[in-house]
Amino acid sequence: MIILPAIDIKDGNCVRLFKGDFATVEKVADSYMDTAISFEKAGASWIHMVDLDGAKDANPKNSDIFIDVAKNTKLKVEVGGGIRSLDTVEYYLSKGISRVILGSAAVKNPQLVKDAVAEYGEKIAVGIDALDGMVAVEGWIDGSTVDYITLAKEMSSIGVKNIIFTDISKDGTLSGVNLTQLKNINENCECNIIASGGVHTIKDIADCKELGLYGAICGKSIYKGTLDLKEAIALAERN
Repeated sequence: MIILPAIDIKDGNCVRLFKGDFATVEKVADSYMDTAISFEKAGASWIHMVDLDGAKDANPKNSDIFIDVAKNTKLKVEVGGGIRSLDTVEYYLSKGISRVILGSAAVKNPQLVKDAVAEYGEKIAVGIDALDGMVAVEGWIDGSTVDYITLAKEMSSIGVKNIIFTDISKDGTLSGVNLTQLKNINENCECNIIASGGVHTIKDIADCKELGLYGAICGKSIYKGTLDLKEAIALAERN
């Protein structure tokens, strides 16, 4: 299993939100590059980065920051937030980003996902963010009538290999991952599932590993010191 430490960017700053609410924005680090380098030194091979301004405005806003990290560290960078066109996907991948996350587009423009997967294969991931099992879009501001399992199966059927699943009610809460929903999505589609939202302690990493998940994203738990990144990576990589 892989561990993906997270950096969310808003107005150029490293921040975290509580349950995706932009009114709860909290700056958690002074330098995105120093933070990324610290993750690399702890043994991370991947980093999960989110353009919160982009997610809200449906257009990339902080792309230079993500490209900077990709160029100046050895980390593989996956980026999500505001990616609504094949041109943006192509731009990121051409600039050294390792994986691009399509979120709202999976609901609003599934043809984009099909085209992106046909062109770039496993370099495309789909982010499925759900509240009470229903998918939310546009930076979690808008709801939908789409069930998370239904969407996961649809994405699997068009060739998506990687899904990042977030229970919005858990995100930024340090209350533990939603093992029930993670188990359901892992068992009901053939994609690699990355857990996101609620990771608190090393127990959450152990639980995700026991479910056979592909990965787990850790954000607030690292910044608040409830999870040691080096320890999490060691456990995840253990046979």
